[in-house]
Amino acid sequence: MNAQASSRRHYAALGAGLTAASIWGAMYVVSKAVMAVVPPLTLLSARLVLGALALAPFLRWGNRPPGRAWPRILAVGAVGYGLSLSLQFVGTHWSTAANGALVTTATPAFVFLFARALLRERIPPRRWAALALATAGVLVVVDPRQARLDPTLFWGNVLLALAALTWALYSVLVGQLAREHDLLWVSVGAFVGGLLLALPASAYELTTAGLGGPLTGRVVAGVLFVGLGSTALAMALWNYAFARLPAGVAGLTFFAQPLVGTLLSAWFLHEPLTPAFWLGAALIVLGVLWATQEGA
Repeated sequence: MNAQASSRRHYAALGAGLTAASIWGAMYVVSKAVMAVVPPLTLLSARLVLGALALAPFLRWGNRPPGRAWPRILAVGAVGYGLSLSLQFVGTHWSTAANGALVTTATPAFVFLFARALLRERIPPRRWAALALATAGVLVVVDPRQARLDPTLFWGNVLLALAALTWALYSVLVGQLAREHDLLWVSVGAFVGGLLLALPASAYELTTAGLGGPLTGRVVAGVLFVGLGSTALAMALWNYAFARLPAGVAGLTFFAQPLVGTLLSAWFLHEPLTPAFWLGAALIVLGVLWATQEGA
């Protein structure tokens, strides 16, 4: 019975990570349209505020972490939500969506490295092979030939690489915190830590650039989706996955993101999905399944 319960928790955590990454795949389609009106750092602040407000009613005061844990929770949130997401938003703005999709494929590999260095997590050879298989699948789906490496996009590409690196660091560290303390308190505390960096940047952005147009109903709906769906729900699910799974396994669920993003782009643009997409999707699924069978 204990083995069955453990197996259920394992697959629930795996499903949580895959669901979070899938939501983020949809977020790219929505946020690109929203950022035509709401500048990136202001959108980041809005999503963190909405995320914190959405989860706050579910907090139980008796489960709050002790005072000594809060500096660490806020610092991890500043890395993940303040620094990494800022780098991602600004990097995408200065580069291209295709470049962003390609560069972020490095995130699971960075997770492996941080899990080994910080948590002393054993990464069996089979899991490295699963990572290589899934990464190959993503490269088939994303198609590196669509990336642009011309000098005008250099700093945007650098910021995207740093975003992938810092998101991997955040994911490993927040998983450790969520194993030690209540998941929802850690998630909300991390949002607050991110706001410590995002709000001043947003204020400067609005003062110097302002909004790019009127806040129509469609724009407001997009902001609500990014804040409630891809932040409150998806971030809590992501944190749960890293709290319950080895970081090396949880990190591989990130590869659901480009699959969903490609599917939605094809749907909205009415473009057929090529055989290459289905081949890449199969490689990603096989890689993730292979890693989960490692007995982690």
